[in-house]
Amino acid sequence: MSKEQVSISELLLSLDSLELQEAEQVRASVNQQLSSDRGGAVLSSLVEYYLDSSSSQAVLLLSSIRESHHKLLLEKLNEILGRPGTRLAALTLLGHLIRKQPPWVHHVSRSALLPSLLRCLKTDADVVVLITGVLVLITLLPMIPQAGKQHIYDFFDVFGRLASWSLKNPGHVPVVHLVHLQASVYSLFHRLYGMFPCNFISYLRLHYSMKENLDTFQEVVKPMLEHVRVHPELVTGTQDYELDPSRWRCYEVHDIVIECSRLSLDPLESSCEDDLPSSSSSAHRHHDTSFAPPTETPSGGSHSIQSQSWRRLLFSQSENQRAGPRVMSSPGTKVSHRCLDQIFQTRTRTKHTKNPHMKKNHTHEEPGE
Repeated sequence: MSKEQVSISELLLSLDSLELQEAEQVRASVNQQLSSDRGGAVLSSLVEYYLDSSSSQAVLLLSSIRESHHKLLLEKLNEILGRPGTRLAALTLLGHLIRKQPPWVHHVSRSALLPSLLRCLKTDADVVVLITGVLVLITLLPMIPQAGKQHIYDFFDVFGRLASWSLKNPGHVPVVHLVHLQASVYSLFHRLYGMFPCNFISYLRLHYSMKENLDTFQEVVKPMLEHVRVHPELVTGTQDYELDPSRWRCYEVHDIVIECSRLSLDPLESSCEDDLPSSSSSAHRHHDTSFAPPTETPSGGSHSIQSQSWRRLLFSQSENQRAGPRVMSSPGTKVSHRCLDQIFQTRTRTKHTKNPHMKKNHTHEEPGE
């Protein structure tokens, strides 16, 4: 390892210092180096530091990189997403970054990172990875709506796989994790129906006309369809127009999110405009290590949750955990985010214990919702 790399590594160890003045000096120094000719090496070291520490300060620095470094960051994220051992951390970091709507986020649709994310959601067998990945996708879709032209059937395949998984539970995961997955699939349904209704309904008609998929339709998809309004585009739109990139020119991210939420008959989903992420906000929600992972199975739960009971289970779970913080904030995924943070607590506790340089309770609380 070179002397420069050693100095960067040593500098990053003080990034989360308890001494505010020291931490501020370190952040300023790292920012300066990110803007220099050595910015690529510093960026790579910063990502690796996040993997070891889950540092919120590393997230803040990475979210403020110059747009000229976006390619290096996306390549690094794609690299760590490809490693099984760092996949969950890569998805979590990506979720934190895109939530802040950096100016380079639109480049994700043309990078190798998006196909890697979709491949992960179509093949991975770790339920926490799947939940985190689908929340990233839900957050990302309104930011890169033009990606539908190339990846629309990948989006639908992800929905089909996870809808089936949430019913059949091939991994025999705990019911409490299954509830979180169901909440995420429910939010993905709203996003796809809101953005691509003609294509999505066409997919549902074709996919669930197959005999082997009828159970999933009856138990999972049909209850979702019963809780949305008829989309106006089903009357006036076409499949081709939905995928035309020019369709989105007049839409901001929040416009797409609000349009999706207005189609829902579910108060939890239709009120999501109160929870829109803001690219101008400096506040950032972090892991709260004071929360323990859930240990009790929600009442009424089973490995095969029926269409009526899974909704009761889902929303009773959200009420029970309403005080819990989010891992990342994605509009239209309120239920998922209130539950999901608790899954990560064991992992986060372990990381903070292993890294003696980390501040033990380095969290910034936002006002209650």
